[in-house]
Amino acid sequence: MATNTTYLRIAVPVPLHSLFDYAVPAHMAIDQLQVGMRIKVPFGRTQKIGLLIEILSKTDIDPSKIKPATECLDASALLDSSMLELLQWASQYYHYPLGEVIHAGLPGLLRKGYNTSDYQLKTWKLSHTGLSTDTQQLKRAPKQLQVYTLLQQHPAGLSGDDLNSLLPGWRGAMKELHRKELAILSETELTPVQSQPSKPQKPKEVALTLNSEQQIALDKIISGSSAFNSFLLFGDTGSGKTEVYMQFIDTLIKQQKQVLVLVPEIGLTPQLIQRFHDRFGHGLAVSHSGLNDTERLQTWLAAKQGRANVILGTRSAVFTPMLNLGAIIIDEEHDLSFKQQDGFRYSARDISTRRAHMLDIPIIGGSATPSLESLQNCNTGKYQLLRLRQRAGNAQKPEIILVNIKNKKLQEGLSESLLKSMQDHLHAGQQVLIFLNRRGYAPTLMCHDCGWMASCSRCDARLTWHAGDQRLRCHHCGHERNKITHCNDCQGTELYHYGSGTERIEQLIQQHFQDYSVVRIDRDSTRRKNAMRDKLQQIQQGQHQILIGTQMLAKGHHFPNVTLVGIIEADQGLFGTDFRTSERMCQLILQVSGRSGRAQHPGQVLIQTHHSQHPLLQLIVKQNYEEISSYILAEREQIEFPPYSFLALVRAEATYSDRPITFLQQVSSLARQSGINIVNIFGPMPAPMEKRAGRYRAHLLLQCTERPPLHLLLQYLVPQLYSLPEARQVRWSLDVDPAEML
Repeated sequence: MATNTTYLRIAVPVPLHSLFDYAVPAHMAIDQLQVGMRIKVPFGRTQKIGLLIEILSKTDIDPSKIKPATECLDASALLDSSMLELLQWASQYYHYPLGEVIHAGLPGLLRKGYNTSDYQLKTWKLSHTGLSTDTQQLKRAPKQLQVYTLLQQHPAGLSGDDLNSLLPGWRGAMKELHRKELAILSETELTPVQSQPSKPQKPKEVALTLNSEQQIALDKIISGSSAFNSFLLFGDTGSGKTEVYMQFIDTLIKQQKQVLVLVPEIGLTPQLIQRFHDRFGHGLAVSHSGLNDTERLQTWLAAKQGRANVILGTRSAVFTPMLNLGAIIIDEEHDLSFKQQDGFRYSARDISTRRAHMLDIPIIGGSATPSLESLQNCNTGKYQLLRLRQRAGNAQKPEIILVNIKNKKLQEGLSESLLKSMQDHLHAGQQVLIFLNRRGYAPTLMCHDCGWMASCSRCDARLTWHAGDQRLRCHHCGHERNKITHCNDCQGTELYHYGSGTERIEQLIQQHFQDYSVVRIDRDSTRRKNAMRDKLQQIQQGQHQILIGTQMLAKGHHFPNVTLVGIIEADQGLFGTDFRTSERMCQLILQVSGRSGRAQHPGQVLIQTHHSQHPLLQLIVKQNYEEISSYILAEREQIEFPPYSFLALVRAEATYSDRPITFLQQVSSLARQSGINIVNIFGPMPAPMEKRAGRYRAHLLLQCTERPPLHLLLQYLVPQLYSLPEARQVRWSLDVDPAEML
């Protein structure tokens, strides 16, 4: 039924692949409505905040069934046409509801309905009196002390929403702090609009002189910066990729353009932030998961209005609107964290490429160990390869040595060769880094009498013993329990800890090298706010001679005094269930090896292994990532897996073990009925870890050597999945271009 009344087509954040039509209420001025505004609408028994996608003169829905919209929340469009086009493309490519895609791309306060035109946000801050108050005065009021400490950690202020998420039940304590005149409620100005990026302040850090390779790379990037071009800056660790980025950014800022720089969450180190701040000053805005809602909105608005020249952010920053975006840079472009692993499962790298193409601007991906997809794009001419082999300054590549530990006596996982090398380097006044990508004390608690092992009751995994907390924890679902003193099967009391984690290695090294300071960096040791920053500063100042850590230490750090890297249990990545395991193992080993010998002193890397003759380890010794990637690419081509094909993974999980398989069998039948026979269907099959967090999981893999037929099949499948008989008895998800198969 058609009608001539004006209607609003809204993308509502609900898990439905459709847009919703609403009538324009009498109090809403039609001539002031713009596509890209937020509209509050009734949805079921609740109110939702959606985004206006289209203004219609007619609708095919019965007008009597159309509800009026409730309220328009913006005075102008929140997202421009280019951002809407990008979000719509992402929705179509990942086959995910547009309303939820848009929802994921907005800061929390905007999702909650905050009005940006007010320019003011009420936030709690410490008063002048509070800033100079001795916290001992609050020792008898622990809740007040907690609130005071939070305000101390966030000098820009915290909104009520921020405090609700950080410390539930804060209001009573805040009321007392306010009564004592230690805290004040102030209005924070967020959006003084500027039409152009602010002029950069005088830089604190002087640009470095580039070597010939860096200069060639920079010249090629600049020459291609007036249109869409994809560059891969393939630079060995320590070759000065960041300096190339920065000098390119300088040229764009002089042209009144902005730059978006994406880095992995683990790579957004205090060191990197400080370096960018020293170069670009107040023209820099940072976006990452550690920010509260207020800080996220401030960064988002600064970018949208052009008040920030450079946005340095993690995965979700790809959706930040920018007034005059001139280029996108993706550092460590191979990193797994650029792929969202739940909900809207997007790749920030791929969305960045699409955004650059839409805006006709260049995109630069950088890495010492590029993804095989990017290298293949260079091979086919889609990307331009820029190679940096020379380390910055006079630094040389470290020497890599494989330490065969077959039949060798180990001390808590450390060989005599490694311990002796540690002693030699420490005696020479250098620092040593020991790398083990497993936190905790021991990954297995076993009964010596019957062989029973402490397992997670909710996962197909063993519990890890954390000696510091005296707790057993599952690293997959977070389940934990107190220390076990008796075997669950035979009631025996001889329980042993098998295997080593970073805690156990730390204990051994402290005993073995009592004259040297040891610091451990992993997720457990850096939970406290600013703990990571403080530990890194101490390392730079030479307060610690021995560094122990997980992959948190592998990337983005410059430790000029580290001359030895010891890699424990390198064999973990040789025999994994994921087809990308070997690629990621090589990337991680070469990345952590690159922490050694980055200054004037030569570096050395010792890799402990039971498989010293393995071809990949032999290639790692040569430090020739081109050879490594060619070896793995040949394997991938033979089995027709990415980058020689395209994948989509349908996952299902339920509390009953049979339901995921039954649901995926129905999906498989639907796929076979589509008539798109070029797509291969594998499964359904149980996931590699079938039970996780109390739910049984199964997979169905779709594979095709061409992208269009795969997406044609997904367009056919996805709308029908909701109506399958088992759909309401399972949780299912679709992962296009999955980065992990677990």
